[in-house]
Amino acid sequence: QVQLVESGGGLVQAGGSLRLSCAAFGRIRNIDVQGWYRQAPGKQRELVATVSTDASTNYAHSVKGRFTISRDNAENTVYLQMSSLKPEDTAVYYCNAEILVGPIEQVLRRAYWGQGTQVTVSS
Repeated sequence: QVQLVESGGGLVQAGGSLRLSCAAFGRIRNIDVQGWYRQAPGKQRELVATVSTDASTNYAHSVKGRFTISRDNAENTVYLQMSSLKPEDTAVYYCNAEILVGPIEQVLRRAYWGQGTQVTVSS
């Protein structure tokens, strides 16, 4: 069983910063792509940022230059440093990871999601 546990959400004023963390626990062989998504009320879940095993990153246009995604492979953790926050960044943020699990004779790649953490930016 694999779990992704998020932390770091909260309430912040516009222009402020927050750092989200997401740690993976369980029987993990390896973690491939990790990412952050968000879902605002009444909207679809959208990609925020991803980071690959070689540390290459990809950002949504709306957060480029303000958010930084990083990972600590030794700790099975992915981070999202958010700066210059805007009210439109308000959403529930979810981490996602593609994780290799299972016995050596049948390794599977599965996608896992965190429970979500609320980020609220006041104007």
